Amino acid sequence: MSPISNAQHDSATTIDAVAGQLFGAIERGDVDALRGLYHPDARVWHNTDNTEQSAEENIKVLRWLVRNSALRRYEEVRRELIPGGFVQMHVLRLDLSDGRTVRIPACLVARVSQGRITRIDEYLDSAQVAAVSA
Repeated sequence: MSPISNAQHDSATTIDAVAGQLFGAIERGDVDALRGLYHPDARVWHNTDNTEQSAEENIKVLRWLVRNSALRRYEEVRRELIPGGFVQMHVLRLDLSDGRTVRIPACLVARVSQGRITRIDEYLDSAQVAAVSA
């Protein structure tokens, strides 16, 4: 579960910019921008299913989310930069295509190397995640 190693650490400015680009791309539904942020060997883990996804597998999930939500917005954002990455707590507000609004409290721990995301560990409120797919 260690991040892809890199002899040099990205600056705090770079890491914060990558974080902003990640969440901005998801809010806009810009899957191509998201793909560009992931390192080709990136791994994404979620507590709700305890499995790791490749970057492409995660992008498929996000593509589904874009198709099934009219609005994606990160609210109550608290982000802390850590060596080699960031931690962000937030509430993801989804206005679903069927008219429902779901709010998913989450915490995401990300590793960044050479300006790209190498690993994400995401902790989501499982009851709210189930409500999205219901």
